[in-house]
Amino acid sequence: MTYTPELIAELELLMLFNLANTQEGLKVHHTATASAIAAARRLHEKELVTQPDGGYLTSLGLEAAEHAQGLATILGATENA
Repeated sequence: MTYTPELIAELELLMLFNLANTQEGLKVHHTATASAIAAARRLHEKELVTQPDGGYLTSLGLEAAEHAQGLATILGATENA
């Protein structure tokens, strides 16, 4: 499996969710980058978030975000990378 720019954009959005508070969602505004807007739509199509512009994580989305954030921790990713 290759990490495409689209997949990376989706992972980057999943990294933004606060796992300590599942009642906190994300809003991808129309002024965001085109790749972020498209990534939010794809995450919604995959039923990982509740709205096409972000919203809240679904149960599957929560699991995906936990894995994405866990992998970033294991690999030592930083927010400024």
